[in-house]
Amino acid sequence: MLAFRGFASRETRRRADEVVDLLDVQRTRTLLERWRPSVVTLVGAVNRPTPSAFLNAFSVFRNRRDLAGILAESDDKLLRSAIRLLEEHRFRVVGVHELAPQLLARPGLFTQIAPGAKDLEAVERGFSTLAAAACYGVGQACVVTDLRGLAFEGPEGTDRMLSRVGRMPRLLPGLRPERAGVLVKTAKAGQDLRIDLPVIGPRTIAKAARAGLRGVAVGAGMTLIIDEQRTIGIANRLGLFVLSVEH
Repeated sequence: MLAFRGFASRETRRRADEVVDLLDVQRTRTLLERWRPSVVTLVGAVNRPTPSAFLNAFSVFRNRRDLAGILAESDDKLLRSAIRLLEEHRFRVVGVHELAPQLLARPGLFTQIAPGAKDLEAVERGFSTLAAAACYGVGQACVVTDLRGLAFEGPEGTDRMLSRVGRMPRLLPGLRPERAGVLVKTAKAGQDLRIDLPVIGPRTIAKAARAGLRGVAVGAGMTLIIDEQRTIGIANRLGLFVLSVEH
């Protein structure tokens, strides 16, 4: 296990075999060449950093050529560049969906609470909207209420988007205060599922409830559900549905 400083939790860093700076390409490559793994997989959330945030001056200088190429890419291509760099050095990169497919959302309803007809319309509108907006760099999630796109995920991620939605009733008097709306989350069309696989978990459900939503819908076979039993238990307790849809 190779943990990235500044991103991995303290517990993960204690369990890791080595801890490196995210952009210390040379150190990462040296370790992998020593370990000679049969495959490499990327796990966890990584936001776009700046070199000065995690590297000392020597590390920046040592990695300047690799960093110049990686950081020149757009946000959407940053992790693809990292994979390409690994593959250029003959490391085989695989996704969690290949190593542990049982963690992916299977089609169907997970909760005791079922979506109503309007909820299902909102779910369909959410999936079609995300598909149409994929080429514009929109994130993997959106919130739809009354067949209207209420919010789209940006660089801030799903959690902060939900926090933004939770503040909207106070900012926009026209919105109904009662529970309404659905969080829809799925992989982008043509997305490399080895990186940035959509994820929901207990925190997603809690934030969706706090935002006043009625439920969560995800793309079947392309969304990870972290701690599924606990996630669904929280949804049942808070009165939200969780639905996985093939699309």
